[in-house]
Amino acid sequence: MPDTTTLTVQDALLTLQKFWTDRGCMVVQPFNTEVGAGTMNPATILRVLGPEPWRVAYVEPSVRPDDSRYGENPNRLQTHTQFQVILKPDPGNPQELYLESLEAIGIDIRAHDIRFVEDNWAQPAIGAWGLGWEVWLDGMEITQFTYFQQVGGQNLDPVAVELTYGIERIVMALQGVTHFKDMRYAPGISYGEAFGQSEYEMSRYYLDDADIQTNRDLFDRYSAEAQRMIDARLPVPAHTYVLKSSHAFNVLDSRGAISTTERAKAFGTMRRLAREVSRLWVERREELGFPLLNAQLPPIEGRAVRPPSHGVEVDRESYAAELASLAPDVTRRLALEIGVEELPPHVVPEAIEQVRSGLTQRLGATRLPHGSVVVHGTPRRIVALVDAVAAHEPDAETLRKGPKVAAAFGPDGAPTKAAEGFARGQKVDVSELVRAEFDGVEHVAVRVHEAGRGVLEVLGSIVADVVSGLRADKNMRWSDPQLAYSRPIRWIVALWGDTVVPVEVSGLRSGRTTYGERTEAGPLIEIENADVLLPKLAERDFLLDPAVRRESVVSQATSLAASVGGVVDVEGEAALVDEITNLVEAPHGILGSFEDRYLELPEQILTTVMRKHQRYLPVRSTAGALLPHFVTMANGDCDDDLVRRGNENVLRARYEDAAFFYAADLKVPLEELRADVAKLTFEERIGSMADRADRIRDVAAALAELVGLDASEGTTLARAGQLAKFDLASQMVVELSSLAGFMAREYALKAGETPEVAAALYEMEQPRTAGGPLPASRPGALLALADRFDLLMAMFALGAKPTGSSDPFALRRAALGVIGILRSQPTLAGLTVEQGLRAAADQLRQQGLEVSAESIADAHEFVTGRFGQQLREEGVPSTLAATVQPLAGTPGKAEAALRDIAAVRGREGFAKLVEATQRITRIVPEGSPAAYDSSVLREDAERELSVAVETIPDLSGAALPAWADAAERVVPALERFFDEVLVMAEDADLRAARLGLLQTFVARAPHGIDWRALHSALAG
Repeated sequence: MPDTTTLTVQDALLTLQKFWTDRGCMVVQPFNTEVGAGTMNPATILRVLGPEPWRVAYVEPSVRPDDSRYGENPNRLQTHTQFQVILKPDPGNPQELYLESLEAIGIDIRAHDIRFVEDNWAQPAIGAWGLGWEVWLDGMEITQFTYFQQVGGQNLDPVAVELTYGIERIVMALQGVTHFKDMRYAPGISYGEAFGQSEYEMSRYYLDDADIQTNRDLFDRYSAEAQRMIDARLPVPAHTYVLKSSHAFNVLDSRGAISTTERAKAFGTMRRLAREVSRLWVERREELGFPLLNAQLPPIEGRAVRPPSHGVEVDRESYAAELASLAPDVTRRLALEIGVEELPPHVVPEAIEQVRSGLTQRLGATRLPHGSVVVHGTPRRIVALVDAVAAHEPDAETLRKGPKVAAAFGPDGAPTKAAEGFARGQKVDVSELVRAEFDGVEHVAVRVHEAGRGVLEVLGSIVADVVSGLRADKNMRWSDPQLAYSRPIRWIVALWGDTVVPVEVSGLRSGRTTYGERTEAGPLIEIENADVLLPKLAERDFLLDPAVRRESVVSQATSLAASVGGVVDVEGEAALVDEITNLVEAPHGILGSFEDRYLELPEQILTTVMRKHQRYLPVRSTAGALLPHFVTMANGDCDDDLVRRGNENVLRARYEDAAFFYAADLKVPLEELRADVAKLTFEERIGSMADRADRIRDVAAALAELVGLDASEGTTLARAGQLAKFDLASQMVVELSSLAGFMAREYALKAGETPEVAAALYEMEQPRTAGGPLPASRPGALLALADRFDLLMAMFALGAKPTGSSDPFALRRAALGVIGILRSQPTLAGLTVEQGLRAAADQLRQQGLEVSAESIADAHEFVTGRFGQQLREEGVPSTLAATVQPLAGTPGKAEAALRDIAAVRGREGFAKLVEATQRITRIVPEGSPAAYDSSVLREDAERELSVAVETIPDLSGAALPAWADAAERVVPALERFFDEVLVMAEDADLRAARLGLLQTFVARAPHGIDWRALHSALAG
């Protein structure tokens, strides 16, 4: 293994090139025009299209003007070096080959913590996407690993594997330097000495000196030339000019010269050109007869392990003989392991549940006796145990239904042609038909003897169905043609006792070999019988039970934090703990530290970097103050000191980035940042983020007129409205979008804005999550409402409402936010959802967007429909939620009604009042007038009720307690009325008077209450 302390950049490049050429890859050169990533070199983006095999490896200098930092930032370069590998088709063990390549450049994969962390790659501009991972080396992303699924809008068959190594990151980690300039590029030459000048000068060009008009002209000319080449059916030069136009656009973008309209137009142009090039490339290759289909690619040699996907070939005759020899009462355990490449954390619990339900339901549909079904899982394996599985199904006799008896026999009792035909079809004599009842109707039937199947036949079919039926929110394909799942399924262990259950699913075959940690010296492990699968995995410290694994994460983190006098807020970090639990199989906690000086940055920046980028658990003092420590969970044993240093270096680099952004942002006036928001696209049909911020400001002002703010609140709202969304243009929020609102508050305070304005800008983003904190101030609440009303109304006007599980604009969350805010602010209780949507619609119309009455109604129905959902999630009984559902359009009043119900439900007489009221709503037809002619009334009981009703004032807009105070005394008169008076009298005038009397009583009760539902709630 090479000495990494002396490994230079060029050593790494030469070693990787040699490694991959030894494994059958051809070498090509970097492309001769600027590309933003090695992916855009035609050796990748075009060659992955079509059916031809392709293995290639090459260095690609990747140019990203927006990453220009004048060579000052230790980790950001406008030109960075990638090493690109394409394996088409997927060889079946690309992860193992990749790990072997790391060893080739001197990385000790047993000492380091190397992890595959979910990454869903997409470039909508070129119609391309794939699934895979970021590969982490001690917390640092060093490679992007992707199974391409689509390019240019075309599905890829075969699927190609892309490996994109970040050379600077890898070599900085290996050399132990903290600034790219300090790397040894070649013997005696540092990276800074070789390329520092070009980094500075190109940064100057991209950020300060590039002529805007020249680059606009270049973009137009390059785009036109690309189209001309497409028209000439020359995809290679066309692609070249698409890349040139893309680079010209990136230069303009780095100069801040792209407006929202220009951005949308340019993206549309580049998307169209890229798709046309892709289509044309495949057409041209087909015309040439797909020449590479005749190529004889050499086998991929090397030490890389192959997952045990081929299992064992089963001798079914010997299996049948073995089963036949077993006693009828023999039972054995079933052990099933579905081996996968690293699943995303959120998919692990879903996979466990799918396997559990799949086995339970399918076993339940058989006659095979079995015991309990237990399923656990990690990112790399789902393991199921089923105890006491019998060797055979018992035999059974069933009735197969034929025609009805009336059709099967004639009047004389002789069988008809229908009966004879049924008997013939069942290969029995008509005399063997019996009579049986099916769904209450008598039919003829035939008794059918069903021999019980053997356990291996039953289990083999069930396991195959469970494996092939696995699905996630995003599914992909790989080398196995008939399978699709979140990540590749690479092996199956299926054992009934010591016997392999024969399972074949597409190219996968079951066996008795499991797969330990890839970095082990001997990772393939033979499993003798079902009882030893779990113990053998436990020997490797794999914690299969997620609950046990989570407990280990918490215990280790707590202990490590305590060693420096700190604590981990396990409850507050619950979501992160859950994610970490399903990122590892064998959690191994490591305590890291960072320099105290970084604590001068706002805490939210530090913890966001830890959580979002690194999945670190922050360490705090017992008083809650952030300490300069963190806990990371490695996957299995490693060199703790080595891994600690690596993670500390990664965090230091990220904090340096954050400090750079923070310092740069503080130099920019808030008004300038607010103006820069115009460069951010919201949705091309409704303008920029600046247009949206203007609408939010104006909608908030319109809502403020309805609630009546005091002078101070009005001043706060006006100023916060002027600055709305300004932080979206800050470098910090561009880098860490989850800090929107937090940074608005921070930067506003630093700029001298009042604490009230800063708080309103912060609260504008609340609630951030379901059940999260809500705005505390009225200006903040109005801005938050305006934000969500604008989003909802804009998307519904554009026809972009959620469908099924698709909700790209998070409209469900926005609707729940509206409901939550209006429920939480008593002084805003009078605001209605309709008022908010109409205010938003008015602003959109002023911008030129057509907003139909139907879209307003649809948005209103959508928002109010979330009201009941929110109550259910809070544990409110369904009958109580139904009671106030008519008030869903005024959530504040609905919330008040719930409080009122809680206050009066225990009062003596209230239940009887509700019972009488709901009885009226059942009797009186909907729409009956609340008026009556008292002179028509005849009976003493109805006259008594009339007198009592007239003593009740109109409390339709009042609260329930006031209604109860006034109306409870009328209950005896109502009860007497119901006992003695026939409401639906034959005389029309009398009937109308009695109905009107009752409706008058209900009309004076608080509106918006479903009295029948309230009666049920009180009865329950």
